[in-house]
Amino acid sequence: MAENNGNHGVVLNVNAEANQNPPLSTSKTKDSDVGFTVPLMQKLMAEVLGTYFLIFAGCASVVVNVNNEKVVSLTGISIVWGLAVMVLVYSVGHISGAHFNPAVTIAFATCKRFPLKQVPAYISAQVLGSTMAAGTLRLLFSGPHDVFAGTSPQGSDFQAFVIEFIITFYLMFIISGVATDNRAIGELAGLAVGATVLLNVLFAGRK
Repeated sequence: MAENNGNHGVVLNVNAEANQNPPLSTSKTKDSDVGFTVPLMQKLMAEVLGTYFLIFAGCASVVVNVNNEKVVSLTGISIVWGLAVMVLVYSVGHISGAHFNPAVTIAFATCKRFPLKQVPAYISAQVLGSTMAAGTLRLLFSGPHDVFAGTSPQGSDFQAFVIEFIITFYLMFIISGVATDNRAIGELAGLAVGATVLLNVLFAGRK
């Protein structure tokens, strides 16, 4: 009887070992709970650092241009913004998605490509990063406090509104196309978004 039922003995042993181990669903639940907190913190840190470096590089080019008799020029400022976006997308895009902009975060959430409950945390991280970048520039570059180191509308308010609407729509159209469509080539997303930012600044950026 023992020889004929040897296979059944193996089955019983496997079942006995399985009863001693915790259920598989419980292990997955614990892992997902732990995995939710750590990746979210990594994403927020990536958004803080990415937004910081983007604003620091882009706005620093504007400040240098103003303080040094327009040596950087509009073309140079456009290139700085475009390259900064491109390298940051390739650097931290796989961690946080490289939003760096509340408009991008909200757009992804409305397209159901981003968890709605994480939107406030992402926006807070972006505001924090940009504020620290502005503070750093204020400490590094001296100058009159009443000088605005940025761009200002040159035409009417209506013209400014229309051009801002067009370039914002253009940027969100490109980002949504390369980031939300599975048919898009993901490796070129950074290049496409960076080139779009470069063109927007070159086209609409006026001092």
